[in-house]
Amino acid sequence: MSSILLLEDDVVLSETLVELLEADGFKVIHVQDGEAALEYTFEKQFDILLFDVNVPHLDGFELLKSLRESGYDTPAIFITALTDIVSLSHGFGSGADDYIKKPFDFDELLIRIKALLKKQYHTYSDKIAVGTFYFMISKDELYQNGKFLPLSPYELYITKILFQNIDKTVLKENILNTLGEGREMSEGSLRVYINKLRKIGLPISTVKGIGYRLASS
Repeated sequence: MSSILLLEDDVVLSETLVELLEADGFKVIHVQDGEAALEYTFEKQFDILLFDVNVPHLDGFELLKSLRESGYDTPAIFITALTDIVSLSHGFGSGADDYIKKPFDFDELLIRIKALLKKQYHTYSDKIAVGTFYFMISKDELYQNGKFLPLSPYELYITKILFQNIDKTVLKENILNTLGEGREMSEGSLRVYINKLRKIGLPISTVKGIGYRLASS
């Protein structure tokens, strides 16, 4: 289940967005001010950031700029009533991946969200294959020979990172940062989860002293 951090101080709109996004299978954390959103990014890894701009305490532009400067690269979409070209330039300049103007059609927003999710996996398809396995991006689900494979939350996080970086070495530190979500996670625990994924057949190799690699063939 892909997760979204929604920053929106309009109560009616935010309630509507949470209801519609959850109905479409997303897990949504909703906050009403920029500082609260910033705190959540310290605690949890999200798949999409969905930010309004004119919100209390810390506006969306400054929030995203700060996150990008700290290396936080989760895809971000601004949803805002600011329609002038200067605001549009400011939004993309602060690190946005997309920008949608209020009022907007929910189906359009959903299309943009799903496009960004695919972009993380470097594909235009909803399905990414490795041998007899394939990962469904829209569902956050792993299959083998067409059969769904249930994974624990940590196993799913690791699987997503590896499928996003097929044929690339993923640093242990990067995986641990995602797994920990603000808590300490040991390399020993990581090895346990990697071994569980290997037991179901995923071709994960160890790059000694550096990290792990999922091979396409």
